[in-house]
Amino acid sequence: MRDFISARVKDIPPSALKDFFDILATMDDVISLGIGEPDFVTPTTIRQAGIRSVEQGQTGYTCNAGMRELRQEVTRHLEKLYGVSYDPETEVLITVGVSEALYLALLAVVNPGDEVIVPEPCFVAYKAGVILAGGVPVIVSAKLEDDFQITADQIEAAITERTRALLIGYPNNPTGAVMSRQRLEEIADLADRRDLIVISDEIYDRLVYGVEHTCFPCLPGMWERTILLQGFSKSYAMTGWRIGYAAAPAQVLEAMHRMHQYLIMSAPTPAQVAAIEALRNGEEAVQEMVAQYDKRRRFSVKGLNEIGLPCFEPHGAFYAFPSIHRSGMTSDEFSKGLLKEEKVAVIPGNAFGHCGEGFIRCSYVASLEDIEEALERMGRFVRRHG
Repeated sequence: MRDFISARVKDIPPSALKDFFDILATMDDVISLGIGEPDFVTPTTIRQAGIRSVEQGQTGYTCNAGMRELRQEVTRHLEKLYGVSYDPETEVLITVGVSEALYLALLAVVNPGDEVIVPEPCFVAYKAGVILAGGVPVIVSAKLEDDFQITADQIEAAITERTRALLIGYPNNPTGAVMSRQRLEEIADLADRRDLIVISDEIYDRLVYGVEHTCFPCLPGMWERTILLQGFSKSYAMTGWRIGYAAAPAQVLEAMHRMHQYLIMSAPTPAQVAAIEALRNGEEAVQEMVAQYDKRRRFSVKGLNEIGLPCFEPHGAFYAFPSIHRSGMTSDEFSKGLLKEEKVAVIPGNAFGHCGEGFIRCSYVASLEDIEEALERMGRFVRRHG
């Protein structure tokens, strides 16, 4: 029998997280600093809105692009926060999480063989998404000495005649880095000069601490060449609702919509109703969660530095990215050893790209009590292994 698996799928590297989570699933009493999911439940008024929609029989399909009411709320939200304007009828698409939006964006703009510049460390789906779209991911490594902020010079050095797009994600998973406005302006100037389209994943935009997030399409000349990816999972603790959106110029958005209409009839109706409530009345809950994350962030970074795992200060998302170089172990060895010996789950940094080797990702979505206990166990592990 022939091998029926496509070459494109074979080209996708296996997730570095799979073996790790297979081990984790067999263990009890583990303190997890691994998962990138808020430990808060969806705020009450948002949950109630979704429940009411089901009780009232709103269980059918919506408009393929998403409820008009939700698209209108999205445009008001972006205008209010960042002063960036979109037409809710032609420039906003409601998707099944940001994952769908990411894949649609890549399919819409990437031709077979096109190169897409992907700064690492990054979310694990970026490279795979480029490959599935028929493109070639070109990796540019962010550096610790730059606080894991990619630079325009690094990007320009990676551009070839086949380069078509730049895929960036800030605030960053896994490092917690936030790009300064100056560096983003330099990248914007480069994108304009070299005629690149930019896919900007800003799912963590509301989770910033002591700094300001810059929305990429609000930079001069960037609205026309940016696909903005956003959603509700992180800021509103709505991961399981699977609701996100893309905003882009009409021509690009139409191309994404054309594929969405065949792949997805519509995003889940109760989730769309809940998202409307989130945008209208969820701000207080967002601020409360951000305040809690900030406490955990400062506690985690201080604790990691004290136990001998040097950690730069993350200003976004809910991750710390400490160095484990002093241990002499690889990221995989450290993470698996810590899990087996002390029952603390962290993610090896190389899961997010080769330049993540020598680091681990620690999520601070756990309670302060669990973080404190995890740090004590990690301290024992570090002392035991020199």
